[in-house]
Amino acid sequence: MTMFGFLGGTIISVESGYKVFPHPKPDKVYHRLSDAKWFLAVRWCDTLSTPAAIINNTGELAFLNQFVLTMGEKNFIPQQNRSDIFTRCLSLLPNETVNYELQDQDRIIEIRGLEIDARYGKVALVRELVQESMRI
Repeated sequence: MTMFGFLGGTIISVESGYKVFPHPKPDKVYHRLSDAKWFLAVRWCDTLSTPAAIINNTGELAFLNQFVLTMGEKNFIPQQNRSDIFTRCLSLLPNETVNYELQDQDRIIEIRGLEIDARYGKVALVRELVQESMRI
């Protein structure tokens, strides 16, 4: 049996695949490790209190949380910035982050590189950082 932490959750190998904790369906078994990782990556985005998304290698937002849905994906990260953001994730080590400034919007995006499925390479987990000057 293998057990490891991943984006605030735990993945445990079981006879028929992988279980994820916490999970709304504790008996859910993922047959592929990449599916268990994808679930936790989506949950990571979904539970944040700021705009967050997952950018894939083609520059698409493969997942976006409710805050991005409300503001619009083009307002969150304009298309012309997505390729650069994805490129920056490629050299990041596990748990390493780098900040990316959207200068025309005076916003900072945190980038985290994550390999969910070795067949497709990394994805970029991105979230907007709240700047201290914006907190009241």
